[in-house]
Amino acid sequence: MTRLLRWIFTLCIAWPLVWIWLGVSVSNRKKLPVSGPAIIVANHNSHLDVLTLFTLFPLSTLVNVQPVAAADYFLKNKVMAWFALNIIGIIPVHRNGQSANPLAPCVEALAKNKILILFPEGTRGEPGKLSELKSGIWHLSQSQPDVPVIPVYLHGLDRAMGKGQKIPIPFFIDIYVDDPLFYQTDKAAFKAALLQRFLDLQQQATRKIP
Repeated sequence: MTRLLRWIFTLCIAWPLVWIWLGVSVSNRKKLPVSGPAIIVANHNSHLDVLTLFTLFPLSTLVNVQPVAAADYFLKNKVMAWFALNIIGIIPVHRNGQSANPLAPCVEALAKNKILILFPEGTRGEPGKLSELKSGIWHLSQSQPDVPVIPVYLHGLDRAMGKGQKIPIPFFIDIYVDDPLFYQTDKAAFKAALLQRFLDLQQQATRKIP
């Protein structure tokens, strides 16, 4: 049932909104994984980020794609919790110390060959700007060192539906997919390398603007 609901939601809402109302160009789409385990890491400026990423995967793969999201936000009421868990398929992470290992559900999902979507900035940042990357992605990669971490840069969603906006504005979106990154024992070096990947993709997006 969950699979059917997610297909219907993606085909009837996410896909028309992203590809028809907004419009999308994807660079190096072939670098996206077709099966897991894998971790997609993306910059985070809009509530449309997850929906946009969903539309990049074929329906046969989509059932195995799960965003990692804050439990305190998405599970705060019954309606939102049902939608987040059953339609979006989030993996809820508790940020307030309720769990000894908040990333344990993510590790379990990767063991089941899932493709995780994770926003290493932790929350939606200022429009068009990259915030400091949190250490959670390093800890997750440390627990699964052979799992590829694929950076994806989303350009334009901050203008289409940025922080505080209620209705998406038609604005063309550019998406850049990079080569996979793998675990490094040095946390600072890993985070710096990942941030540099995002900055390089951001520069590609900036150069494309006339």
